Amino acid sequence: MNHPKVKAVLEYPCGKAPIVGSSSEVAPGILWFRMPLPFALDHINLWAARDGDGWAAFDSGVQSRETASAWHKLCGTGGALESGGVTRLFVTHMHPDHVGMAGWLTRKFDCQLWMTRLEYLTCRVLVADTGREAPNDGVNFYRRAGWNEEALEDYRARFGTFGKLVYALPDSYRRLRNGERLRIGAHEWQIVVGSGHSPEHACFYCAELKLLIAGDQVLARISSNVSVFPTEPDADPMGDWLASIDRLRQEVPDDVLVLPAHNDPFRGLHARLDDLASGHRRALDRLRSALAQPKRAVDVFAELFGRPVGSDPNLLGMATGESLAHLNYLYHREEIVKEVGADGVAWYRVK
Repeated sequence: MNHPKVKAVLEYPCGKAPIVGSSSEVAPGILWFRMPLPFALDHINLWAARDGDGWAAFDSGVQSRETASAWHKLCGTGGALESGGVTRLFVTHMHPDHVGMAGWLTRKFDCQLWMTRLEYLTCRVLVADTGREAPNDGVNFYRRAGWNEEALEDYRARFGTFGKLVYALPDSYRRLRNGERLRIGAHEWQIVVGSGHSPEHACFYCAELKLLIAGDQVLARISSNVSVFPTEPDADPMGDWLASIDRLRQEVPDDVLVLPAHNDPFRGLHARLDDLASGHRRALDRLRSALAQPKRAVDVFAELFGRPVGSDPNLLGMATGESLAHLNYLYHREEIVKEVGADGVAWYRVK
């Protein structure tokens, strides 16, 4: 979700994004691809690093004919990856636009998938929900947040579609760990794990090349969604997210070129991290003021996002999850109280 008053002045040194099916070199031996997405956010950036005779790929795109066609162009005659193909696939996290074609690529090139444990296992769980009826826990979760019956019925109808965007995952993977150092081609890369947007998101930092493959952990023009979900209604992802911002600032220097999953590569990492943190802290301040009177999760959208959310199901789901992330942050720090009425709806207020 976007937050108001983002002020970081960033540099964008890499020029225009490559067209789908082509590439551009952003550093020696580092390629940038752009794949289409069938969402309001209509693209994802993927990356490849020279790895011996082939290429290590980072993220895979959503499962779709368009993405498969783009990969065929990249790997086919005259394509950027024609020489050596894909040697291994690194996936930052388990969202479909990142992991969607992982199974397809690892099977095509007989290569290994590298992910953190929580991302791989969480993805397996969500894929297993495909085709299921919406669970009562999920319906009650959104009713508690203040959804009306029309929104709840839409949730029931749309539940279980995650796996439709993800090609069948490989049945094994190579685990990535925070702080681990890997050799990819001629260079060493360090894994820096963040949480909040997803359970165990891997970023890849190369000190020699002064690069950070950031996935969704740091984006230039938008802030990643930080949400509470029905599977863990009492979670504190906002606390995790703010702690991850601090960790990235400590472990990765400011002079890197950031290679994000969306928008364009940029310089100005620390300024952007500061803006992301301050944006959420300002939102928390507005929320504290708003909760002088009891409110539901759906009542605080204006305070958090500075604009109406409307009835779009995807936007409503993200906004509700992020509102609960802010509310849970304050609740876990005993700044607010939560009272659930006889109708199952939760109301929040400052103490």
